[in-house]
Amino acid sequence: MTVEGFNLEGTLNAPEKHINIPSSAKWLSGEGAGSWFYLKKEQDDYRITRFSPNGKKECEGTFNTEAKFNLNQEYEITYLSHCAEVNVIQNQCKIKFTLDQKQK
Repeated sequence: MTVEGFNLEGTLNAPEKHINIPSSAKWLSGEGAGSWFYLKKEQDDYRITRFSPNGKKECEGTFNTEAKFNLNQEYEITYLSHCAEVNVIQNQCKIKFTLDQKQK
């Protein structure tokens, strides 16, 4: 698999969602690992939760973006995404979410 400059050999397919993972969570596969990301709109910000494949909450926080993003339109999680930054692709545009500075 090649994703924006990343050549990912041996990436994992999305596992079946654990009961703890919301149905709208999106899978981001990595080499030998992967995570589910769940985005939820909260007033002007987004609550983003990252889950392990087995349903364990790895991190959660309030994230901001300056880009236009519509949670009701199709999107996918992309690289680089972790507990302080999450990137998505929507309408062929990369949108960066960053952890609210008050939470760092």
